[in-house]
Amino acid sequence: MPRATTSDGVGLYWEESGSGAPILFVHEFAGDHRSWSPQVRHFSKSHRCVAYAARGYPPSDVPHDVSSYSQARAVEDAVSVLDAAHVDAAHVVGLSMGGFATLHLVLTHPDRVLSAVIGGVGYGAQTEKQAQFRKESNAIADAFEAQGSAAVSESYAVGPARVQLQNKNPEAWREFKDALAQHDATGAANTMRGVQAARPSLYAMQEQLRAVRTPLLILAGDEDEGSLEPSLMLKRAIPTSALAILPRTGHTLNLEEPELFNATVERFIAAVEKGEWGTRDARATAGSITGVRTS
Repeated sequence: MPRATTSDGVGLYWEESGSGAPILFVHEFAGDHRSWSPQVRHFSKSHRCVAYAARGYPPSDVPHDVSSYSQARAVEDAVSVLDAAHVDAAHVVGLSMGGFATLHLVLTHPDRVLSAVIGGVGYGAQTEKQAQFRKESNAIADAFEAQGSAAVSESYAVGPARVQLQNKNPEAWREFKDALAQHDATGAANTMRGVQAARPSLYAMQEQLRAVRTPLLILAGDEDEGSLEPSLMLKRAIPTSALAILPRTGHTLNLEEPELFNATVERFIAAVEKGEWGTRDARATAGSITGVRTS
C-alpha cells in the first residue's frame, strides 16, 4: 500500500495507474480517492494518474487533534504525495475542497503544477457569506461527532447541489452516499472545522490571483449556486484562466457528467501540453477548448 509521510508524520494513502505525464487528483470533502474512478479510468490510458486520500480519510491516517488540519496543511499534503510518487510537477485536478487545495498549491508551489483544474470552488468565499458558511461548517462537524457519518450522509447526500447526481444517476449517487457513510467521523469533523470553516476568503486574495501564470481551468455547474459567483471572480482575476459552465449540473461535476467533465479537462490538458495556453491576451484557443467565451 503506497503511503506518503507528511512533515508532521501523518501517513497518506495514494494509488496510481497508467503512464505518461502525471495527473494528481485531489478529492472533495464528501468524497475520497475513489471518487475519481471515472477520471482515472479515462486518463490512465494516456497519463500517469495519482489519487490520494486526504488526512482524516482512511486508509490515510486520522489525526485526532483539529490543529493538525488546515488549508495550508492540505496544500503541503498534496506536495508530500507528489514527493512520494517522485513527481516533480503534475497536472492537478481538484474538486470543491480539493479545488481550494489545488488553487492554493498553484499560489504557493507553482513549480509543482503543470496546469490546474478547479471544479465547484467558492462555497462561503464571498465576504457576506463567510460567517454563515463557518456557522454551517461547524454545525456539520458537530453532527458528525454526535451522530456519526452514516446518519449525516442521509441528509448531506440530498443537499440542493447534490440531488442532481441522484436524479441523473441513482447508482452513482448511491455509491457516493454509501462511501460517505463509511467516512471516519472524527476525520470528517476535524476536516470541516480545520480546513473548511477556517480557510481564507478567495476574495481577499485577488492580488495574488492576478499574479498567477499557471494554466488554469475553472469548472462550475450552473445549478451549484455556491460556486457560480466565485468562479466568475476567479475567471476575471486570473489571467491564464478559462471558465466552463456545465449545464443542468450541481456540485459533483465529475460524477454527474463524467464524459463532459473528462472531455473538457482532456482538451485543456492537451492544449497545455501543446504549448497553446498562454495569458488572456494570447489565448485565442481557449474558447474552442472550453466552449465558453473567455473575454
